[in-house]
Amino acid sequence: MAEDAGASGSNNDGGGGGGIKEQDRLLPIANVGRIMKQILPQNAKISKEAKETMQECVSEFISFVTSEASDKCKKERRKTVNGDDICWALATLGFDDFAAPLKIYLYKYRELEGDKAAANQEQHKDIC
Repeated sequence: MAEDAGASGSNNDGGGGGGIKEQDRLLPIANVGRIMKQILPQNAKISKEAKETMQECVSEFISFVTSEASDKCKKERRKTVNGDDICWALATLGFDDFAAPLKIYLYKYRELEGDKAAANQEQHKDIC
């Protein structure tokens, strides 16, 4: 189902043919370049071709994983894809090395969000 996202060939139709515009399908190249730069030595340079190649790859990867998670949600008659669905999709697609740390991150994120929500409730009680 990843092909639905316009993965095969360039889909830069300007919106006339019902396809997804390339700029809507791809992550912003500036963001991709910034992430790539973080891992390289300070004086290293990245070619435009390298950034564009990585942009295609990461955008396709996100579409691929999201499509798998979305299929699971459809089978379960749910409309919302959540973090657990993404972790499941990563593991199902053979990306176990990514799924395990993401599950830990998701747990910590939810823990932090729960703490924030509790703190906001306390503040609201104090005001009212």
